[in-house]
Amino acid sequence: MTLEEKVAQIIQGDIDGWMNTTDPLDNTLVFNQSGLEDMMSTKAGSIWGGYAMPYEKFVFALNVGQKYLMENTSLGIPAMFQSEGLHGFTNNGTIFPSPIGLAASFNPELLSSVANIIATEAEGLGLSQIFAPVLDMSRELRWGRVEENFGEDPFLTGEMGLAYVSGLQNGTRRNVTADGSGGIRKRMAATCKHFTAYGSPMAGLNTAPVVGSERDLRTIYLPAFQKACLESLAIMTAYSAYDSVPLVANKHILSDILRDEWQYPYWVTTDAGAVDLLISQHKTCDTRECAAKAVIENGLSGEMGGGSYTYLTLPDQVAAGTVNESYIDETVKAMLRTKFTLGLFESPYPYSDYLSTIRTPESRQVLLQMEEEAIVLLENRDNVLPLSTDISSIALIGPQVNRVTFGDYVFFNASLNGITPLAGFQEFLSNRSSSTRINFAQGCELWSNDQSGFDEAVSAAQQSDVAIVMVGTWSLDQTLLWTPGTNATTGEHVDLSSLSLVGAQLPLVEAIVNTGKPTVVVFVSGKPVSEPWIQAHANAVIQQFYPGELGGFALPEIIFGAVNPSGKLPVSFPRSVGTTPDFYNYLNGMRPVDAGMITDNDTLVFGHQYVLNSPIPIWSFGHGLSYTTFNYTDLSLNPTSIGTSDNFNVTVTVHNTGLVDGKEVVQVYLSDVVSSVVTPVQRLVGFQKIDLPAGSSQTVSIEVVSSQLALWNLDNEWAVEPGVFTVTIGTSDEILSQATLTVTA
Repeated sequence: MTLEEKVAQIIQGDIDGWMNTTDPLDNTLVFNQSGLEDMMSTKAGSIWGGYAMPYEKFVFALNVGQKYLMENTSLGIPAMFQSEGLHGFTNNGTIFPSPIGLAASFNPELLSSVANIIATEAEGLGLSQIFAPVLDMSRELRWGRVEENFGEDPFLTGEMGLAYVSGLQNGTRRNVTADGSGGIRKRMAATCKHFTAYGSPMAGLNTAPVVGSERDLRTIYLPAFQKACLESLAIMTAYSAYDSVPLVANKHILSDILRDEWQYPYWVTTDAGAVDLLISQHKTCDTRECAAKAVIENGLSGEMGGGSYTYLTLPDQVAAGTVNESYIDETVKAMLRTKFTLGLFESPYPYSDYLSTIRTPESRQVLLQMEEEAIVLLENRDNVLPLSTDISSIALIGPQVNRVTFGDYVFFNASLNGITPLAGFQEFLSNRSSSTRINFAQGCELWSNDQSGFDEAVSAAQQSDVAIVMVGTWSLDQTLLWTPGTNATTGEHVDLSSLSLVGAQLPLVEAIVNTGKPTVVVFVSGKPVSEPWIQAHANAVIQQFYPGELGGFALPEIIFGAVNPSGKLPVSFPRSVGTTPDFYNYLNGMRPVDAGMITDNDTLVFGHQYVLNSPIPIWSFGHGLSYTTFNYTDLSLNPTSIGTSDNFNVTVTVHNTGLVDGKEVVQVYLSDVVSSVVTPVQRLVGFQKIDLPAGSSQTVSIEVVSSQLALWNLDNEWAVEPGVFTVTIGTSDEILSQATLTVTA
């Protein structure tokens, strides 16, 4: 390969170089030949194709690009065509709940099926790389991208991330020999991002620096990537700086750890425009040449578009002797290794029957199951839920009732494929021949303080047996989210200073509760909502993290008991933004409690931690109720005493002691009683979701491997220290059973 060909392999191109991508409805099958040739001469290794356009035009564009590379270039190296697939393939693919909702299912096997569908829909159209999963920690809740993550816990994030990567990648593209590339073949390249520590920016502001130590890096931010991504065919670096070193050019993280320590062999790319941030934001470079040199030498990564294409300076820098060509060689090797593993040289083109793999009936079944399992029942006083289908009337109130609210990273107008909760309730009740009357009143807008609709909402509640009030946050699709003049409260570059409901939403809930009618509050949101008044006064509270296309139908299934809720919180709910961070796995000594409060009659009750509030979350990680009851017996550890390199099993019997079938998530937590450095008060080390018929029981055994007991010690090494560990079954704030493990030298 010439130097210019090598550099072209590691710069991302874009199909807008030869196709008109401005009109998502245009289906003109023409291309710009000179634009195609120019694009492929300088930016040919990977090609961005994340546009909404008719499938016929999309396939035409990819065929033109691959055909040119395969037949009209000296090397015939195909490109990886790329798109988004965070919770659904973005060009009119099936949209699933946002990742924070996927994580609430606590069901890795189901998530793997979701990822498999995303890959299948994208693969038929000729795509070979998907920019997902996101493995950032949701520990800074002001940050706009909480909805894109799998929650606040490294272990849950790693397990769900691995399920996504496996579901997306496993298999072989058509017409590809299965035993090539050292026996490894994958059909799609997952792209784990954002490597790493991106989700904890200072002040919660997107791309802001992250402050942390090597111990924080090793124990909080890296474990999920190490668990999920060593076999992913791509990794994307983060925009931010960690410990004052930009992550896009962080030699310690990208070379010392990722390449040398973990021996990661595949493609690494920057995020869009990230290299230029060394000049404009981080202020560690003053020229494009400096930025390109810093990233290629420290990160061995490619350059995505969205910036000034600093890598175009590399040929001249090599000629001048300021950049060693060996860094470019190593980066190109990683790109080619990913392409060979994908089998792109054998199968670079879209499939002729691509329509047969998109939006299939089987996909809808998986979608509906995930919608159902992602919903979390937070409160259910006096068993007000489930409602009977014989109930005379219900009031549906609030700005989320007649709206499809998806998270970010969906295509333009994706919400047209969704069903609103109002339509979902109507369809659900009609299918059950119910005489239940629905009284609908919006009450207010999501984004306004206007209370002029309250009277209609109060009247609807007064005329009904039960009021269901739907409020929350909102995001927008990838076109509107970045369009000036639009508004949102979550999503990329949409950060919050408060976690309370916006505008008139809380007063609306208060007005409905004050009618005296039983009131069910549903949060439809991309992150926790901090409203302790609602927890204290509503009869029931449901959390529906941004759903997918069938979320509006799954909600009435839960509320009327056709489906027993089984979701658990992947993130804790703070009482206010001022009581954050409130993640469950806080360090020992972090959370003294002498709480104060302001009572309903505005009496001030003073405490110290905090003076007028509490650091204890409203609802904690792992919390989630059911319409049945579960009992745990016979907890045992096998063995009860281990060496520092031994694994052990946690075994417990779970009984469904209620009257209805239900799914339960068995959660295993571990605490290090005495350690050489301060460790978390507890941490999740295992979980398993089981399906138990009423009156039945099941014995569950979960293995805990020795590395899960390790800490990053004073010598900056992983070590399992002899001592006593407490093993707990329950949730992060409820101990149902407990045992002691002894580790000997």
